[in-house]
Amino acid sequence: MVRYRVVVDRERCLGDMVCASICPEVFELGDDGKCQIKTEWRIKPENLAEGVVPKELYECVKAAADTCPIGVIRVEKLEE
Repeated sequence: MVRYRVVVDRERCLGDMVCASICPEVFELGDDGKCQIKTEWRIKPENLAEGVVPKELYECVKAAADTCPIGVIRVEKLEE
C-alpha cells in the first residue's frame, strides 16, 4: 500500500488557509489560526503537524503543498 507523510511547519504558517481550501479532506484551521492535519490522518492525535495519507489523497495534498505561498507543507512518499 502506497502512503504519503504530510508535515506542516506550523511555526512558519501564515494561517491563510489556502491548503484547507484546496484539500479540505486533510487540512483544517486550528484553534490558534494555523493549518493543521485533520485528526483522522495524524500519526499521533496530539501532533497537529504530521500525518499519513493514502495514495488517493496524494494529488490533493501535493496541490496544497505546491500552492502554499510560503512552502510550509512537505509531502514525502513512505517506503513500504
